[in-house]
Amino acid sequence: MTSAESFGPLDGAAGTGAKGFDLGALLAERGAERYALHARHLNHQLPRMLRTIGFDKVYERAEGAYFWDSEGNDYLDMLAGFGVMGLGRHHPVVRKALHDVLDAPLADLVRFDCQPLPGLLAERLLAHVPHLDRVFFGNTGAEAVETALKFARYATGRPRIIYCAHAFHGLTTGSLSVNGEDVFREGFAPLLPDTAIEMGDLGALERELRRGDVAALIVEPIQGKGVTATPPGFLLAAQELLRRHKALLIADEVQTGLGRTGDFFAYQHEEGVEPDLVCVAKALSGGYVPVGATLGKDWIFKKVYSSMDRVLVHSASFGSNAQAMAAGLATLAVMEDEQLTANARHTGELLRSRLAGLVDRYELLRDVRGRGLMIGIEFGKPKSLALRSRWTMLQAARKGLFAQMVVVPLLQRHRILTQVSGDHLEVIKLIPPLIIGEREVDRFVRAFTEVMDDAHNGGGLIWDFGRTLVKQAVAVR
Repeated sequence: MTSAESFGPLDGAAGTGAKGFDLGALLAERGAERYALHARHLNHQLPRMLRTIGFDKVYERAEGAYFWDSEGNDYLDMLAGFGVMGLGRHHPVVRKALHDVLDAPLADLVRFDCQPLPGLLAERLLAHVPHLDRVFFGNTGAEAVETALKFARYATGRPRIIYCAHAFHGLTTGSLSVNGEDVFREGFAPLLPDTAIEMGDLGALERELRRGDVAALIVEPIQGKGVTATPPGFLLAAQELLRRHKALLIADEVQTGLGRTGDFFAYQHEEGVEPDLVCVAKALSGGYVPVGATLGKDWIFKKVYSSMDRVLVHSASFGSNAQAMAAGLATLAVMEDEQLTANARHTGELLRSRLAGLVDRYELLRDVRGRGLMIGIEFGKPKSLALRSRWTMLQAARKGLFAQMVVVPLLQRHRILTQVSGDHLEVIKLIPPLIIGEREVDRFVRAFTEVMDDAHNGGGLIWDFGRTLVKQAVAVR
């Protein structure tokens, strides 16, 4: 038998034989095992956690801002896959682009050529940031951050990166070194020698810069944890300090970028801010093919890639692949055609203002903040004795339980998916698809009001669930 014969037909008829792969048949046969398979072969704590809080749903399909279960019930998605699904799920324009690129016999990932799609996507991205010149394409947000850290260190010849307390920039070793949360860092030392400052502390930044070894400050214009924005004027003042000390400003826009906050990038809310490097990912994928991008100034790229000998000094095996580039181009086209940045600004303000109007109504509700469709709902200690005793019970067991008590009935009773914005935080984060409108705002506000009414009435399922969480938190200790 020849080698060609041993691999079956080569004329396009592969898969027609008796052993052909059938994805639909496989899912029909084994799909019901989803939680058991995960517990057996993947992260065994995930299905355990989902069952504990009643999130072990079986979603059969999804479209736009909604999921549906096997009984046909719809669920409103206010999480967007942690921001990945900026366009919602299965946008027809992105689907068509992917069908087109799969059907085209492109010579993809040759490595020793230059395909058109990466250049076209870079051109479209850079049109939104005229002060930046070049793009490196990787696969994830963490990889975009890793690229920025490497480029900043090499371009400046300095080793240290400054980051903000409570920041989240990824979980790979480099990005973990600028992660401001001990819960993620614990047990993974030694990390890179980077230094945290409190967000907005210009004095601390200047003290670190005076040491002369700082390559850059990396900052999320709005931190995902707690939905905390940089103080007004901080980014511009930090930029001036950094330039004075010949260090760089890195804006991590992995979650806040691509229209999420009502501008294309969140740092653009502050006039005059022009980061040296910008990290992008999540929504650029269109919800399909992972893609990360690091945008930067020409001189930085030319210093890193300073000669033909260094042409591959930083690269990614799947970076710039045709499917990811097509998804990114389609995503940017949809954002422009459907004016999703403007929609995020308008719908986000409507949602935020309606929720903020409830602060005086509910003593457990402390604050509503954010920009565009990135909103944080913070809870706090109530004044009345009965509610205060219940609150104290929860806090003694584990901070953050009340926010979880709100997230659970939103899903179980109102079929709305949300998340607590970080460990030990009494904050819910809303990052829905940028396509939502008044109908989704009405549905969320109505459901949230009912949950808060239940919490303030002192009884009902919300406090019953709270007692369950307390027992589990104590048992973990």
